[in-house]
Amino acid sequence: MREALAYLPQILPAYIAYIVAVVSPGPAIMAIIGTSMTHGRKAGMTISLGIFGGSLTWAIAAAAGLATLLQTYAMALEVLKIFGGLYLLYLAYKAFRAVRSNGDLPTATSETKVPTFKSLVLRGYGIHVTNPKAIFAWLAIIALGMPQGAPASVAALIIVVCCATGFLVFMGYSALFSTPHALRIYRNARRWIEGAMAGFYCFAGIKLLTGSL
Repeated sequence: MREALAYLPQILPAYIAYIVAVVSPGPAIMAIIGTSMTHGRKAGMTISLGIFGGSLTWAIAAAAGLATLLQTYAMALEVLKIFGGLYLLYLAYKAFRAVRSNGDLPTATSETKVPTFKSLVLRGYGIHVTNPKAIFAWLAIIALGMPQGAPASVAALIIVVCCATGFLVFMGYSALFSTPHALRIYRNARRWIEGAMAGFYCFAGIKLLTGSL
């Protein structure tokens, strides 16, 4: 690992690129925010675990040579785009149904059925692992921080540092948007929030299905 430290000038720009990517609004962050506000901190952190797992999957795949695989089998990316687009449209449908629901709006403090640990983890993993933008982000990060001829320890260091940061960011979003103040805001604006989520998921899904990355 000591030899990897010699590549810090190349690793630093890659880390900055990751910070920008991980804090930017996207399907993963929207899922964490929505789940934390609706079902509380524990559920938000649970779906964050799934999202983190998806991010780690692409990080390892990128370091292992995913770029070569996608270049060799172009159809693999097309299948992934279709699957990811349909999944995002499904999430948009669920959010739209929540907007149209009658009665009191569920929050973490009301008697609403919280999804199981397994379903939340799989939902988070599915959101992130089917997002081609996550693939390209990790490919760019690994390529940026690992110049030609660099040892494998450089890729390992990039993955460890970036994933540790991502884990803290995901959990931070869960904690922030499950606070009483955030819940009060959510009670008053839930339809608007879930409407925005439905629109965002729909937009992202259509973009994937139409090939506009």
